[in-house]
Amino acid sequence: MLFAGVDVGTQSLRVLLADEHGTVVARAGRPLTSRRTGGRHEQDPAEWWAALGAAFREVGPDRVGAVAICGTSGTFLLADRSGTPHTPALMYDDTRATGTWALPKLRWLLRHGPDEVRTGLADGRLVVRHCGDHLADRLSGELVATDWTSALKTGYDDGWAASEVPAAALPEVVRPGTLIGTVGPAGAAHTGLPVGTPLRAGLTDGCAAQVAAGALAPGSWNSVLGTTLVVKGVTTTRLADPSGGVYSHRHPDGGWLPGGASNVGAAAVDDRFPDADRAGLELKAVKHEPAGAVVYPLRGRGERFPFVRPDAEAFTLGEFSGPADHYAGLLQGVAYVERLCYAHLRRLGADTTGSLALTGGATRSRYWSQLRADVLGRPVLIPATPEPALGMAVVAAAGDGGLTETAARMVRTADIVAPRPGDRFAKPFARFVDALAARGYVDEALAAYAKEPE
Repeated sequence: MLFAGVDVGTQSLRVLLADEHGTVVARAGRPLTSRRTGGRHEQDPAEWWAALGAAFREVGPDRVGAVAICGTSGTFLLADRSGTPHTPALMYDDTRATGTWALPKLRWLLRHGPDEVRTGLADGRLVVRHCGDHLADRLSGELVATDWTSALKTGYDDGWAASEVPAAALPEVVRPGTLIGTVGPAGAAHTGLPVGTPLRAGLTDGCAAQVAAGALAPGSWNSVLGTTLVVKGVTTTRLADPSGGVYSHRHPDGGWLPGGASNVGAAAVDDRFPDADRAGLELKAVKHEPAGAVVYPLRGRGERFPFVRPDAEAFTLGEFSGPADHYAGLLQGVAYVERLCYAHLRRLGADTTGSLALTGGATRSRYWSQLRADVLGRPVLIPATPEPALGMAVVAAAGDGGLTETAARMVRTADIVAPRPGDRFAKPFARFVDALAARGYVDEALAAYAKEPE
């Protein structure tokens, strides 16, 4: 039996089939387009549906035993009770309302949306559908329940928060992996999935990536380094972060999945070295450990994690001797932010002594993974298939059972990178956090704590 995971991202939709041992037997994807006008960022749900059908037809879904779907956190649309969309999908980074949460955007629609939307929400004719919900609706032929990770940014936290959004417009919420429906005749005709195939409640894309990394046991963590740096892990109790930089999803097996997202990431390197020979620069960067200058490689203005400062700006302390030194400094600067993230989490009370998996596009660079292990002072794991779609296949396989146990069976490690001896980055890291404190971005207590050995 095979299990299907679907990942609906900003740029593409991906379908992956895996067996009960995590062996990937097929995968397919289709591109997605977006409409950006000013602060608006929208997608057409019909394009999701077309891409889903085409991708499933390519992988050959006749042996699929269950399906689970993830989508970008904070993305939603409004549909009537037959599942027909009445709005485009408002993407997580649509800026008609502040932040990446869906709830402020819903409030904006209630105040400024077309009359049909405002009255439809008010009288219950229109309902909120997250990305995965909508596709499951169409596969089953009826409205299904949403999962509690997708619902978090819409205002759900062990119950819907009191707000002006009418209760009738909000979906039922269930644990990820719960059976929410089965594939109906129309869904089967569109995708090739057998009629009656179970549909399991999904996750957000970030949580799905965490599952694919195997970071589900207490004390384990996953650093996702792509355009930005996202850190997610597992705690037995909920972390309270007065700054608001850390928020927590409920773990399907009990406990919590805290995390935070920095505005620092690989994009800062891409901006400064867009067409460079990265492999050649990495060979030269080894001679600049540490680099001649310390850089906080923030892209744009404002930071979200490991501190919250809308006014934060990039800075460089010292001068680089040349392009290779500059390149080395950027890689090290991102690693310093990552080290500070984990110091902030420990200071909040998180156990960070479990396994640490690295995922995201940056793991294509073995050198950068090694550098991050050195700066963090701990071994790091590189998962074999670090794709949210695999995480959803694991959710589909686990169903109502233990997700942690199922992931332990299905998620494989491709490499373990051990830190090299010594802590040659201790002094530049201390200089980095002292500079953050001098600018008021972090408090002196965190700066002092971060410089202490773990």
